[in-house]
Amino acid sequence: MRTWTVYILRCKDDTYYTGCTSNFEARLQRHQNGHIHYTKTRLPVELVVKIDFTSRHKAYFFEKYLKSGSGRAFTNKHFL
Repeated sequence: MRTWTVYILRCKDDTYYTGCTSNFEARLQRHQNGHIHYTKTRLPVELVVKIDFTSRHKAYFFEKYLKSGSGRAFTNKHFL
């Protein structure tokens, strides 16, 4: 069964990157190798949270929520 992962990374400048992918290990390698625009100048990155979903729709919906104002408040309260 294919899973989708929503993840939050902490960058070296204490900013956070929230993303969603169907291949978390490959995506994390791309971050660490400097291939992702936002994180390439903020290396190293550290994994803060990783949440797996069986539904692509639910994963992308949750990622979008985490990037909203109330989602950021939720992140600060529960994950950081």
